[in-house]
Amino acid sequence: MPIAKFAPGQIVHHLVFNYRGVVADIDPEFNGSDEWYEKVAKSRPPKDQPWYHVLVDGADHLTYVAERHLEIDASDQPIQHPAINHFFESFAEGHYHRSMH
Repeated sequence: MPIAKFAPGQIVHHLVFNYRGVVADIDPEFNGSDEWYEKVAKSRPPKDQPWYHVLVDGADHLTYVAERHLEIDASDQPIQHPAINHFFESFAEGHYHRSMH
């Protein structure tokens, strides 16, 4: 099984759609439906690599992104998302830290 390049709480940048976000969760392999993959994953990223649930900065939705479309965001700036406190309790040194509940 592949090792995930990013961890929950890391801020990432989407290489194709140019948005920032924070990794909320990781699936070791694609865990969506074939219908969703055919409709949404136009570049056909590999299903046997990690996929990430990302809270999008400045938005109120979560995206599902293949690892190859992400890179570390080097800005060290927090993101703005209404669900951030559901997933994380603090932000320090460019990284979010999980809630313990």
